[in-house]
Amino acid sequence: MPVTGVQKDIDTRTLTITAEFAAPVEQVWGIYADPRKLEQVWGPPTYPATFVEHSLTPGARVTYYMTSPEGEKHGGWWEIAEVDAPHSLRFRDGFADADLSPVDTAPVSENVYRFEAIDGGTRAVYTSTYATAEALQQVLDMGMEEGATLSINQIDGFLAAA
Repeated sequence: MPVTGVQKDIDTRTLTITAEFAAPVEQVWGIYADPRKLEQVWGPPTYPATFVEHSLTPGARVTYYMTSPEGEKHGGWWEIAEVDAPHSLRFRDGFADADLSPVDTAPVSENVYRFEAIDGGTRAVYTSTYATAEALQQVLDMGMEEGATLSINQIDGFLAAA
C-alpha cells in the first residue's frame, strides 16, 4: 500500500498523509495534471470523481464532483495558489453545492502536496490545514482520513495499468 503514514494534529489543525509510489515523480505528478487520470484516483473506489474544470494554474479554479454508489453527487472545488511542477502544488479545497459553487458554511482546507524522488520512486506528502480544530474534526468525522487513504492507495495500481 502506498500510504505509509497518517498524522492528525488537532493543535496545528493538520492532517498529513505520507505515501510512497513505485513510479517517478513526473508520472505521479502527471496524474494530478491530467483531469482524466485524476478521475481514476480522486475519491474512494466507490465514489468516482468527475472533473468539470481543471487547470493547475495559479488563480484557477478546479471543480469536480464524486458520485456515491446511490448516484448522489458530492461537489468540491480547488483554488490553485502555487504550482511548481512536478514538485509541489498548493491550493484551497472546499465543498461545493449542486452547481459546483462553494458552500460557505463547510470547512475549507489549505493544502500543500509535495513530491520528491526516492529510490526508484516517489514520496508524496499531502498536508491539509484547517482554520479551526473544529473544522478539522468535522472532516475527520465525515471520513476524510479513510477516504483520502483509499484514494491515494489506488495510485500505484493505476500507474501500473497505464
